[in-house]
Amino acid sequence: MDTTSNTKKMALIATKGTLDWAYPPFILASTAAALDYEVSVFFTFYGLQLLRKDLNLKISPLGNPGMPMPMGMDKWFPVAGTALPGMEAMMTSMMKSKMKKKGVASVEELREICIESGVKLIGCQMTIDLFDLSPDDFIDGIDYGGASTFFEFAGESDVSLFI
Repeated sequence: MDTTSNTKKMALIATKGTLDWAYPPFILASTAAALDYEVSVFFTFYGLQLLRKDLNLKISPLGNPGMPMPMGMDKWFPVAGTALPGMEAMMTSMMKSKMKKKGVASVEELREICIESGVKLIGCQMTIDLFDLSPDDFIDGIDYGGASTFFEFAGESDVSLFI
């Protein structure tokens, strides 16, 4: 990847660790890399889950009023009902099924595309320490650092996004 001063840079901060919030940082990062941007993504707090070897991402309709509900449920099923046991598993299964039918790449596939494209994925060291995690919990090919590590790159970026 060209790292001259003419190279555009994009910095992303990923803070969410659910299935629906896993897609934006990886889609934006891989797209920017394909457009010859130099890209770094800083995964902090719950976003750090997106770098784990064992992804067990779920989707929660609770507190997500913009989520389209299947079978017109948004018209007849109360929002509080989404907190019922089993709803999270059902919604996660339905979302994964819909994505597969529509040919949407999996989070793992998008993550691998990012790595292959030279996107720098940075796990927040403070969060790793806070949650008693270790490098063994995470995929190969990522970097570790604190906010100051990320700010060195973000301060020079043309595009900075918080997700």
